[in-house]
Amino acid sequence: MPSPYTSKESREDAYELSNNLNIKATEVSIDSIYTTYIDALKKEFADLPFDATEENIQARIRGNILMAFSNKFGWLVLTTGNKSEMSVGYATLYGDMAGGFAVIKDVPKTLVYRICKWRNNREGKAVIPERVLWREPSAELRSDQKDTDTLPPYEVLDPILKAYVEEDKSFDVIVNLGCDTECAKKVIKMIDTSVYNIVTGK
Repeated sequence: MPSPYTSKESREDAYELSNNLNIKATEVSIDSIYTTYIDALKKEFADLPFDATEENIQARIRGNILMAFSNKFGWLVLTTGNKSEMSVGYATLYGDMAGGFAVIKDVPKTLVYRICKWRNNREGKAVIPERVLWREPSAELRSDQKDTDTLPPYEVLDPILKAYVEEDKSFDVIVNLGCDTECAKKVIKMIDTSVYNIVTGK
C-alpha cells in the first residue's frame, strides 16, 4: 500500500519476499486517498506543521483497506508490530495495530532479525531479502524517516525493555545497559505513555 513516502527499495523487497514465499501480492496505492484526507482537513489544519498526525493518517488508511479485504474475503489481518515497537508506542492505533492476530507482538526487534537470518540459513538462500536485514529500519511515513529519529537503536532499546518491563530492574541498572540517563528516561516514559494510551484508546 505505497504512499508518497514509500521507497523503491521497500516495494522491491515486498515483491521479492512474496515471490520467494509463493504469496500473491496485491498493490493498492493510498496516494489519492491520503490526498483526499489532507484536503478535507486543510481548513482545520491551516498553518499547522506536518507531524505525527499526517503520518498516522497513512497508517490508518492502510488499516481500513486491510479490514475491507478481511470483510470481503474472510481473511485474517495480521498485526505486524513487534514487541520493541509496541512497547514504546511506535505503532498507530487503528493503523498498523489493527488486526485479528498480532503474530510477533512478544518478539523483540533484534530477535526478529535473528529469526529471519535463521530462516535464510536453514533454506540455504535469502528467502527474506538480505536488504531487509541490513537496511536501516523506517516507517516511511515522512521524507527520510528513520526509526532512530524517535528511538535508540534496537540493540540498545531491547535490553532496556527487557530490564524495565520483564525484570523490573532499577533505573540505575537500566542506565548501565548502553543508554545514557536522558535516553533511559525517554524510553521509560515512552513505555509508560504507551501503556496508558492503549488502555485509554488514545
